[in-house]
Amino acid sequence: MKVVVGLSGGVDSSVAAYLLQQQGHEVVALFMRNWNDASVTLEDECPWIEDSNDALMVAQKLGIPFQVIDMSELYKERIVDYMFDEYQKGRTPNPDVLCNREVKFDVFMKTAMSLGADKVATGHYARVSSTFDENGKEIFHLLAGKDNNKDQSYFLCQLSQDQLSKALFPIGELTKPEVRKIAKEIGLVTADKKDSQGLCFIGKVSLPQFLQQQLVPKEGEIVEIFKDSPLFSAEKPEFSSKEEELEFLSRKINYKKSDGKVIGKHQGAQFFTIGQSKGLGIGGHKESCFIISRDMENNIIFVGEGHSSPGLHKKALKIDNSEVHWVREDMQLENGESMEVMARFRYRQSLQKAVLYQFENAAYIEFEEPQSAIAEGQFAAWYIGEELIGSGVIA
Repeated sequence: MKVVVGLSGGVDSSVAAYLLQQQGHEVVALFMRNWNDASVTLEDECPWIEDSNDALMVAQKLGIPFQVIDMSELYKERIVDYMFDEYQKGRTPNPDVLCNREVKFDVFMKTAMSLGADKVATGHYARVSSTFDENGKEIFHLLAGKDNNKDQSYFLCQLSQDQLSKALFPIGELTKPEVRKIAKEIGLVTADKKDSQGLCFIGKVSLPQFLQQQLVPKEGEIVEIFKDSPLFSAEKPEFSSKEEELEFLSRKINYKKSDGKVIGKHQGAQFFTIGQSKGLGIGGHKESCFIISRDMENNIIFVGEGHSSPGLHKKALKIDNSEVHWVREDMQLENGESMEVMARFRYRQSLQKAVLYQFENAAYIEFEEPQSAIAEGQFAAWYIGEELIGSGVIA
């Protein structure tokens, strides 16, 4: 079988290429050059050149063909511009999820197929398997990586059955220490290379600096909403339906300046996100203040003191139907149906017990325990056991 590996210049994709070679596959390495702006990359780092050199050295060591493809324009259009647009709207995007859906497993995958590949492999800590239904149709399952600490299935939550049918994740059964051990044993230059901490393919960047390229700073006020605010103690109304209750539980509270006290200034609500506590420059509190809401129209940031601030927690989230994506299309819920799931809306978050509800216009996830810092624009993903079965953008 001919497999094209997305060789990123890191240890994970390097070991993925080696394992495929050991399994007897014909392996070809492709390195994607994506958008990069040196003005926002942290000092002395030019990630794509360094990564490209490392990828080339790995390919030479393994004796496999190596090619660089330039996807910088496409990446800027589909990922970077999307990020600017989302932050401008006051939402919190996840570029890594989009990068997998729009670049790695779309244009990159199509490029690989045009080179005669049967499959595309990446260095993700995830697994894919397949079974056949009663009609003989093959169904692909996206499973969590065996390394609980590195499981990256969340980043693949927007993939389709067609994309999974062509995908391989060779290191999904391994832990990170095992991957590094293999790389050392065979003498790969990437064996001790640190994991990338930056935005997908951009490198280690300062997010505010990155956003300030296009989003103009504008001074605004920081308003503290106190724990004893009547907004939090209002009596829960009677609901005529479950959908009505879920709409209430997932709602965004529209705070006004008069609901709290002005305690500081900021340089633009679009540079911050829900749950953020760093970079606010607020003193005089026993506990840190966390952003609980943003008024983009009036450029006001609302904060609450401490992790227990009631404004930081919600029991449910909403996903508009146009944004609901089923990896397992055969398990899609009909209007009025529900299912027990485990869910997360951030990569590092542990899975949370929840119930997924489907209605005519939207889906809702109701958590067993209130969740902190649910932000519009994030991806919520839901699992049954080890399998990720669907996801959606939080409304």
